[in-house]
Amino acid sequence: MELRDIEIFLVLAEELHFGRAAQRLHVSQARVSQAIKKQERRIGADLFTRTSRVVGLTEVGRQFRDDLQPVYAGLHESLERARLAARGITAQLRVSLMPFNVVDLYPYWKAFRARYPQWGLEIRQVTFTDVFGQLRSGAMDVVVIWLPVEEPDFTVGPTLCTDSRILAVAADHRLAGRDSVPLELFADFPHGTALGLPDYWEDSYLPFQTPRGRTIERITSAAADTGDELINRVGMGEIIHAFPGHVTRYWGMSNIRWLPVPDMTTMNFALVWRTEAENDLIRALADTVRDLGVYRF
Repeated sequence: MELRDIEIFLVLAEELHFGRAAQRLHVSQARVSQAIKKQERRIGADLFTRTSRVVGLTEVGRQFRDDLQPVYAGLHESLERARLAARGITAQLRVSLMPFNVVDLYPYWKAFRARYPQWGLEIRQVTFTDVFGQLRSGAMDVVVIWLPVEEPDFTVGPTLCTDSRILAVAADHRLAGRDSVPLELFADFPHGTALGLPDYWEDSYLPFQTPRGRTIERITSAAADTGDELINRVGMGEIIHAFPGHVTRYWGMSNIRWLPVPDMTTMNFALVWRTEAENDLIRALADTVRDLGVYRF
């Protein structure tokens, strides 16, 4: 079985959605379907159940996934170490970003690479789903996320950037004509959400109540894994949603209006890592960020 076909199977086993799996793999849905059918013919059994609405793993599929995951992970890590060694890189630091401002944070990554050419630095965007779990599992070494983070097994490092808050609404929404929006009005409209966030952390991003104690409604059917999903729901008029102000520099969308929210607190994004996993690479990145100081939008 080809390595790419293994990857396709494992991604589909995680997403349980052909469209999302194809998007994540940067291939067509037909390519995903063909790879799964080929594997099923080779094995002689269905790996997935399929209906018009739902995709699920069969018992054979679950066993195949459980057997393949450690093998694939080990092979992938071995290949990556070999590639790095060929380039003279002795270790790799994986950093995931919750903010959208990849470009604005380039000076930190460039400075780190210039100071430590013997180490690789991989920057990726993180999804909203189970961010803390991903860090605990070792899927990432460091994450840049908003504060506060109050997890006993995590270390909160230096702050990289601070940002104001804005509200995104559809261009034809009844709030769209305003110059700004008070937090109190948030209770009049539904908002999106992400599943699996600790309550205190979600509340620091979007409070559960307004200053007068009114509930700010989240729609679980509008739950999203990424900012792109949230902003698309805003554009369709399904929800309104608060974002850090810097997103306006990356989303030029004619169907969205951006409204300042003066009474929402500034967001601070910092390096966070699992305390037990701290190493020379993480400490070097933290020192680099401290030396360059905080980026303010």
